[in-house]
Amino acid sequence: ITCMKKILLILLFANGFSSFSQENTSESAKPLTERKHEIKVGAVKLLAGPIFEGTYEYIHSKDFTFGSSILVNLQKDNSWNEDFSITPFARFYFQESKEYGAKGFFVESFTKYSAGRDVEIEINGHFNKKKYTAFAIGLSLGKKWVNNTGFVFEPIIGIGRTLGNSDFAPDVLLRADLNIGYRF
Repeated sequence: ITCMKKILLILLFANGFSSFSQENTSESAKPLTERKHEIKVGAVKLLAGPIFEGTYEYIHSKDFTFGSSILVNLQKDNSWNEDFSITPFARFYFQESKEYGAKGFFVESFTKYSAGRDVEIEINGHFNKKKYTAFAIGLSLGKKWVNNTGFVFEPIIGIGRTLGNSDFAPDVLLRADLNIGYRF
């Protein structure tokens, strides 16, 4: 039942983005340089997990963007230890050609709040997964490609460090995926 609630939440989330983008039918007619919003989905996690990670990114300038990612683990018995996370980020782009802006190689700084379960721990002959919540900071590298119609593809890889003193949260976390989305 909880899996159905999560799927319903994700569908409502996607429907909200869909109806928002359909309000302005002239959005697709805008030149790519005037489009300031991107939505993306992490393809690898979704196919392998199933883990949904949706990202919104606002293009502030040709070289600077900011946004947030939300991750929801749709299957609790997989090996991914995060059940939920929210990851605000800021990106700085370094490209020679700026005809579209906010594309090419980027460096990202991020913070992350996550809740999940640690690897199995043996307690009195039984294996249990201990729950945790944690806050982390980190850096990522990536590259973004944007085509003329606004479709976006970006591989990203990063590493973060958990702050605080939690016995069950991982000390180091990985931020990686192949994101596919659309700029509007």
